Parts: sequence; structure tokens; C-alpha cells
Amino acid sequence: MRSKRTLGGSVRQSSTASLSTTPSSSPVSDERLAEILANPGFGNHFTDHMLTVEWTPEQGWHAARIEPYAPLSIDPAAAVLHYAQETFEGMKAYRHDDGSVWSFRPEENAKRMVRSSQRLALPELPVEDFVACVDALVEADRRWVPEGGGEKSLYVRPFMFASEVFLGVRPAQHVTFMVIASPAGAYFKGGVKPVTLWLTEEYTRAGRGGMGAAKTGGNYASSLVAQQEAIAQGCDQVVFLDAQEGEYVEELGGMNLYFVHRDGRVVTPETGTILEGITRASIIELLGKMGHQVEERRFSIQEWKDGVTSGEITEIFACGTAAVVTPVGELKWEGGSAPAAPAVEADDALWTRVRSQLVDVQFGRAEDSFGWMHRIC
Repeated sequence: MRSKRTLGGSVRQSSTASLSTTPSSSPVSDERLAEILANPGFGNHFTDHMLTVEWTPEQGWHAARIEPYAPLSIDPAAAVLHYAQETFEGMKAYRHDDGSVWSFRPEENAKRMVRSSQRLALPELPVEDFVACVDALVEADRRWVPEGGGEKSLYVRPFMFASEVFLGVRPAQHVTFMVIASPAGAYFKGGVKPVTLWLTEEYTRAGRGGMGAAKTGGNYASSLVAQQEAIAQGCDQVVFLDAQEGEYVEELGGMNLYFVHRDGRVVTPETGTILEGITRASIIELLGKMGHQVEERRFSIQEWKDGVTSGEITEIFACGTAAVVTPVGELKWEGGSAPAAPAVEADDALWTRVRSQLVDVQFGRAEDSFGWMHRIC
């Protein structure tokens, strides 16, 4: 592996030894694994192994290893616990009908982690090394990848954190990158249903020049109080507006949004202060192939309210790694609400076709004309 870190104008490079593997001496039994994979839920069970790589300015990325999954021993003074210097990714591995295992656009997750690391003053893990690390762990624990029926998959969580023992405020001089994995069932039980949204007018997710485009835990932590507010109002998810004017739609707590218009145009909020979703970018490409004009621009909350009331907006849907695509129903706010778009539950709705095409590619049931899939093993 090579390492590059650009801080204060300096660039350091080094190489590391090959990945070492220590097999688990007590892997989960086949019988217990079958029980888990029958109903995995989400984030409840973890595979037999984990992958770890260390970084220091002197050695670059080194000590790459796969070892039995176990709790971490971390010093109370580790910088991440005090200053939240960390980034992460979320992705999936899919088992195809022939038994092979694939991931979806892993190099895009790798590139996004590089961008997130730059924003968080963390070292950059090269794209090819990120992909190799994910592949190595998934291959080591390939028996944990469920059969694809019911949209089951193996959720993979790469993450990087400041592990230096130091209480000063500066970029950490010891960083740890890890990959863990957890089998995941279908996001929606009993079929996909429209989600009801709560418009928060008190909280914002990110401002210009902030960390909105980085995939870092602080962004998710700051969304939790607004999500609590949404649940208290009987809604499933929260909608955030821009921090500067409080007028333009940004995203949900963990998903990007699309607004389908009567003439076939699809509008999605532009990036800059929102997360550059991998699923979001893929859907934009897919919509173009399907003949839809996609506009990435500022989209006001008033345009949303007026559009669904007049029928100009015929569908609204959201996307993310976990849910893939989900339709959006009613929008609520303090003192009012806007109805669901008229075609949101139609059998031929655009969101259903987009979702079906994307999922079929991921599980190997449709031609991968974009070259999105990456074979792991």
C-alpha cells in the first residue's frame, strides 16, 4: 500500500508489507449462521473477521491485517473520542445466482472517503487500496454474504479514525482504518411504502464551508435531534433546509431527494453542502438513459409545496445505500402539511422502475451496461 497525506503543503509516501491474515479460532457455526442469514435485520450481527491498517507520518499506511472480530482496546485520550476526527463509508456486497460475490461502484466510495479525509485532515487511503481492503475482508468472510433473495446483502462499513493518544487540537499523527461487515435484510419488510416527512425549521444539517459533503459521524449525530422531532410528530424522516436562507431543500437525515415533474423532468438538489451519494449519482445516470432530463439545482420548499398541490410534481422519491429507493408521501411542518404527489403509489411510477433496474443490476439479474459492478470473489 501507498500513503499520501497533504497537510500544510507536505506530502508523505511510503509502502507497507502485504496483508496478513489470522483466521478466527471460533467462527460462527454453520447452523448459527444459517439462523442469522434467515433474518439478519440490520447492524445486529457481525462477521468472523475485521480488517485493520495503521497510519503514521513516518511509516505511512502499514500493519495491514485481517484478524478475528473483537472489541477494540482504545486509550481514553484517543483523539477521536474528543475531537471526532473520523470518516466512514457504507456499501454492500451482493451474491449473484452463480454464487459469485460483487460490490457496487466501490471505487466511488473510495474516492468519497478521500474527499472526506481531506476535509477532516486525515490521511488519504489510495482508491486501489481501499477497494483491495474491502475485497479482502469480504472474501475472508464470503460465507456471510446471504443469497440474494429478498434483497439480502452483506453491509460493509469501512471507517477511519484518529487513534493518536493526545489531547492537543491538531491533525492526528496516528490514524487507524478498519473494515467490518454485517449481513443485512431487506430495508422494507412487507414491501416498499411511502415515507412521511417532517420539515424541521429549527435545525440545519450543514452550512457553506462546513462538513455537509463529508461522510463523517458528526453530520449524523447532529441530525438525530431533528429525527427525534420527526418521530414525535408521527413522521418517518426529517427534511433539512439550507442553513443560509432556510428556503432551499437539501436532503433527508440520510437520503438524497428527487422531484419528478409532469413533463418528465427530474430535479434533485445540487451538491456542495449535501452528501454526494453514490446511489444518487447512479440514479442520475440511469434516469438519463431512460430519457429523463435531470436538473441539479437549488430547489425551494415553496416549489415543493406548490408543485404537489398543483400536480406539477407527480412523484417524489429518496435514495440511499440502505433503502436504495423509497417513495415520499406526505410532508408535514408546524401548522401545516402538503399531500403526497399524485402518482407516488402508481404501479408504473418512475421510482418503481428506477428501483427495479438498479436492484436488478446489483443482484446480477440485469445487464450492467454502465460497468458499475465489481467482482470480489
